[in-house]
Amino acid sequence: MLDHAQHNFPVGTICIEDLEIGTTRSISKSITDADIAAFASLSMDHNPVHLDEDYARETIFGGRIAHGMLTAALISAVIGEQLPGHGSVYLGQSLKFMAPVRPGDRVEAIVAVQAIDYAKRRVTLECRCMVGDTVVLRGEALVLAPSRKFD
Repeated sequence: MLDHAQHNFPVGTICIEDLEIGTTRSISKSITDADIAAFASLSMDHNPVHLDEDYARETIFGGRIAHGMLTAALISAVIGEQLPGHGSVYLGQSLKFMAPVRPGDRVEAIVAVQAIDYAKRRVTLECRCMVGDTVVLRGEALVLAPSRKFD
């Protein structure tokens, strides 16, 4: 295995040359009211289903939910920090939102290598987010992976 420090890649980054089908990485995070408020501010999405409990209680969700893209951002964190890691470039992402994420939920974002095109440095990643045993988001990402050849 390559000593990443010699190539400006942090520990955890996996270069295309070292990727294998099935390699999996994940992170988990509890979603707080502060996270939802900060995401609303950054994204400029102030939909009251995310911010106003009285309003949200009257929706199909029966209470406030986190932004779907806040949940999806955890996938980005796995890709950008771990799999493949620093130097990865997003080329595409499909997402299907399966269930709501509520304030206080602990979300686990899981990313697994599904296919590798070594010649083009492209990696297809299966992505999902879980709250307990419930899949709340699933999708697929296509990324350009870092390579020792281009360091």
